[in-house]
Amino acid sequence: MQGSSTINDESRHNPGKEDDTVNLISPNIKLKTVFLLNKYFTGDSIDYKQIIAIVIPIFVDQAFIILMSLLNTAMISSSGIAAVSAVSMVDSLNIFLINVFVAVATGGTVIVAQYKGSGNQEMVSKAASQAISAVAMLSILISTFVIVFHTPTLNLLFGNADAEVFSNAKIFLIGSCISYPFIAIFQAVSGVLRGVAETKACLGLSLIMNITYLCLNIVLISIFDMGVIGLVISMILARVLGMVTSLIYLTKYNHTLGFKIRNALRLNFSILKKIMFIGIPFAAEQMFFNGGKLLTQTFIVQLGTIAMTVNAISGSISLLFQIGGNALSISIVTVVGQCIGRRNIQDARKFIKSFIGLSTVFFVIVTAIILPFFPMIVKLFSPPEDIVPTIFALTLLISIAQPILWSLSFVMPSALRAAGDSKFTSISSLLSMWAFRVILGYILGVTLHFGIMGVWVAMVAEWGVRGLIFGLRFKGDKWYAHKLI
Repeated sequence: MQGSSTINDESRHNPGKEDDTVNLISPNIKLKTVFLLNKYFTGDSIDYKQIIAIVIPIFVDQAFIILMSLLNTAMISSSGIAAVSAVSMVDSLNIFLINVFVAVATGGTVIVAQYKGSGNQEMVSKAASQAISAVAMLSILISTFVIVFHTPTLNLLFGNADAEVFSNAKIFLIGSCISYPFIAIFQAVSGVLRGVAETKACLGLSLIMNITYLCLNIVLISIFDMGVIGLVISMILARVLGMVTSLIYLTKYNHTLGFKIRNALRLNFSILKKIMFIGIPFAAEQMFFNGGKLLTQTFIVQLGTIAMTVNAISGSISLLFQIGGNALSISIVTVVGQCIGRRNIQDARKFIKSFIGLSTVFFVIVTAIILPFFPMIVKLFSPPEDIVPTIFALTLLISIAQPILWSLSFVMPSALRAAGDSKFTSISSLLSMWAFRVILGYILGVTLHFGIMGVWVAMVAEWGVRGLIFGLRFKGDKWYAHKLI
């Protein structure tokens, strides 16, 4: 069993052939590189070439998505601070809602990965179909509910916003809700493909959708100056295209999953129960976690439109630092899920440590690259000159904190969840979020008048607490004691 692999079997390392990954490097460096890759990223279940094949497409995908988000924020900034504030405000609600069905899709990724690791191809196919069905139904329910109650929702959360900001927010929220089922099905397809390590296909589908989104934004926002309405039209059309192309790929060109639409139309409650064992705690975590972030956003609304703009621009810049870390937190679900499916705990432990170390290295490298170019990056957003120092202060804060705290706080729980330890990670995340990011954020930002800096300091403190809790959990043996399949 341990002599065979399940992740891209054709890419198993053949020591008799020259390694294409490092064949352009001088012999001494090549030997050292191969030695380090074998030491930290090769085990009985998987070797480093397979892990590279998983990580690189996800890394490229995350880089493109984040850079596109940066450019979109920059483009909408040209429509004024009311537009950028409205988009930032509603995006916090969008993240809250979208992550609910993304959580269920993650449950599908875990179950598919574990069945793939165990070699049960029939159950891989059934689990993939049920995951897509569950996510589609959930997204339609969420979309319908929010469209019906969009006005009281915005009044409850952002009633203190300026009238122009509120009007733009209303348009953007309704447009976002219309697009939920399309992006949900796209995310579910991507999730099951990642479960069987088809990350190149995920990258291709993501590029089709996101390049379309970017091009439409350039035409409708930058050229025709349609502002928030242009952003909504672009988003809906791009997500429809993303859903259609992902389903065409899954039904016509993919042979690994054996997906058939008729199987997705018949609910299998036994498989759904396994998916929901991971998905429901994670969905609850995402609801309360992002609910806390949403509540934090209401603090920022109280601080005024300028503070909202600072937060939006700083948040977009901070995503640049997280490209590598986000890619690894997604990739580790597939790697650890398949290791656990084979019951190879030693490999799972080894790869978790290696991924966290590599994530930290990514943060250090990206920080060294981005900080010198901060003046050029911030100009993309055309902010008022008087808020640039505050944006730089927030960027400096996270550039120091992220290499130390982010990886344990976000990569580690993804790994624990892939092993089935979903309840613990969800409860821990909720408690740390509400005790630190929400309560401490309100005390520092509003009560003690530290403003937006106080809110961000509380966020960094919460990373540290989460990381400590997950690190202690990883040292024990309860995290891999769950048997899902």
